[in-house]
Amino acid sequence: MTAGQIADLVERMLRTSGRRLDLSTPFVDALMPDGSRLHVVIPDITRRHLALNIRKFVLQAHSLDELVSLGTLTVHAARFLEAAVAAGLNVIVSGGTQAGKTTLLNCLCAAIPPRERVVSCEEVFELKLPLPDVVSMQTRQPNLEGTGEIPLRRLVKEALRMRPSRIIVGEVRQEECLDLLIALNSGLPGMCSIHANSAREAVIKLCTLPLLAGENIGHAFVVPTVASSVDLIVHTATDHLGQRRVREIVGLSGRVEGDVVETADIFTTREDRLVRAEGYPPHPERFTRLGLDLAAVLCPPGQEEPSRRAGH
Repeated sequence: MTAGQIADLVERMLRTSGRRLDLSTPFVDALMPDGSRLHVVIPDITRRHLALNIRKFVLQAHSLDELVSLGTLTVHAARFLEAAVAAGLNVIVSGGTQAGKTTLLNCLCAAIPPRERVVSCEEVFELKLPLPDVVSMQTRQPNLEGTGEIPLRRLVKEALRMRPSRIIVGEVRQEECLDLLIALNSGLPGMCSIHANSAREAVIKLCTLPLLAGENIGHAFVVPTVASSVDLIVHTATDHLGQRRVREIVGLSGRVEGDVVETADIFTTREDRLVRAEGYPPHPERFTRLGLDLAAVLCPPGQEEPSRRAGH
């Protein structure tokens, strides 16, 4: 195909998305009718040729049980996450590129009680929430006059005005992280995903991204807000065989020591298997309110849960 033919093809592909590609907007990120994600960059941002990438989003699982069947998650961890979502804990899914963050987030959302009203905010639509009361929103590029842009920060703020029971943000990359933390800190349960190489690094990134919102935002505000707003980090990665696996589930106690958010390993990987660690999640009273015995949920199959140490 010639350069002109490729440009015509891209233009046809973009028609249904409502997004444009020209010299004033040399990048485009759009959703195609089949659910694929299209990303295009044109010269002179690229050296010579138009760069076109199509990401096929194949949702291999729709629930935590299906992730268990695929080997991504153990039954024990799945039952805990299911209980944590039902109890309204705030969950962050972390991982690298192509680690299965969107699929895992979608499966966690499937555990949300069907009576809840869920509002989701994404750069482009990727989540497919299997719930009866869902409002899904995506960002919008500016028009030819440079107006009309709807960034992710605006969506998060508007979502709070839509009477949500729970808010879902597809992924936080920039200063919209501040608006999400403020929403979670107000008592509204929520979930989102973030790029990170470990659960600990995800916590550090959550403490750093809000600083992009302006000079008046500092660590003295952000760090304790992360500690009190985020309850669980679920980290997923791809192993040496290309298999996507949950590697660790970490709880945030709500305490800060010397600008470091205190964490506790609830599940960790040992000998290439996700197993129960010694930590506990915050807010055990939320599990009790649902009639769930947290100690029993966390107890490994066939074992008796040891006495919880003082302070838990």
